[in-house]
Amino acid sequence: MAQQYLVVCSKCGGINRLPPARNAMEAKCGKCGTMLFSGHPQDVDAATFDRQIVRGSLPVVVDIWAPWCSPCKMMAPAYEAAANELEPRVRLIKLNSDNEQAVAARLDIRSIPTMVLFHGGREIARTSGVMTAGQIVRWVRDRLPTVAA
Repeated sequence: MAQQYLVVCSKCGGINRLPPARNAMEAKCGKCGTMLFSGHPQDVDAATFDRQIVRGSLPVVVDIWAPWCSPCKMMAPAYEAAANELEPRVRLIKLNSDNEQAVAARLDIRSIPTMVLFHGGREIARTSGVMTAGQIVRWVRDRLPTVAA
């Protein structure tokens, strides 16, 4: 039997088995029916964040941001464009540091926007500051060579 990927739905937190032969861009969550990959990074709560990191088998990039942060707002379209290029090989999510202060503290977030890359349940890399879509994609691919286009 071929290895299946475990993909966590960013909307409801449901865990979905996805065979490699299946077109991931057409896959829907078995629990809520939402498309698993849409090119629009979801803003997740603490529980869904933890499920993405611990239960999913895909690398996860988390954009830690806040609604009052001008640089965060500037980077949002670039982050979305990067999601369009990196999905479905990488999951991109957003975490509002105002709403999820305990997670931001646990991650030792000192400035925003900050992106943290996780794989296999552990942090691989982090960077702070505004980046373009191309810089985000390069940053991820440089740290995860298996994700190269």
